[in-house]
Amino acid sequence: MVIDEPVRVVIADDHARLRARVRAALEAGGCLVCGEAATAEEAVALAVELEPDVVLLDVHMPGSGIQAARQVSRRLPQTAVVMLTRSEDDDDLFDSLRAGAAGYLLKGTDPAELPAALRSVLAGEAAMPGALVSRVLAEFRAPARRRFSRRSAAAGKLSDREWEVMELLGQGLPTDEVARRLFVSPTTVRVHVSAVLRKLRVTDRDSAFAVLRDD
Repeated sequence: MVIDEPVRVVIADDHARLRARVRAALEAGGCLVCGEAATAEEAVALAVELEPDVVLLDVHMPGSGIQAARQVSRRLPQTAVVMLTRSEDDDDLFDSLRAGAAGYLLKGTDPAELPAALRSVLAGEAAMPGALVSRVLAEFRAPARRRFSRRSAAAGKLSDREWEVMELLGQGLPTDEVARRLFVSPTTVRVHVSAVLRKLRVTDRDSAFAVLRDD
């Protein structure tokens, strides 16, 4: 990309009104919206056809924005992937980054800030709210995961499938990969995680890992 040229963007979100707001903000900031998509499949097809500078993806769009991020990152390494979502869930954040996303922006962000955020990504910087940056740093500073004891009292509260889910997540696998290995959907994996948190009386995955860890 030549510095003086406008940033070429594909917007992918299943809400037409939001796409219109984002398009208006990007174009007001000097970007060129070269395509819009409402599903992950459409987003990947448009990206391959148009080869934009940035693909802006909703995480929970039909077909999975995370799956689209993985495909775009693999097929178009020169195109930056940025997620635009309402979700502040750790699973969505880390799965997006593992899928190749270079930015993770929240839909509560002032739309006028989007053009600068996309340019910062193209300049090699990460685009992410400060609170989410703190979570990413904490994740990478955490000790290598994680050996669990099946004989512990905590483990005894879990079903076999819940144990399998936590063991795979504890190895650092993303939710989508755990789902593939267990032949279930990512939503089912998240349901199992929620059940584990409830049974162990903790509020997040790291706390569950700490309870299950074999010290």
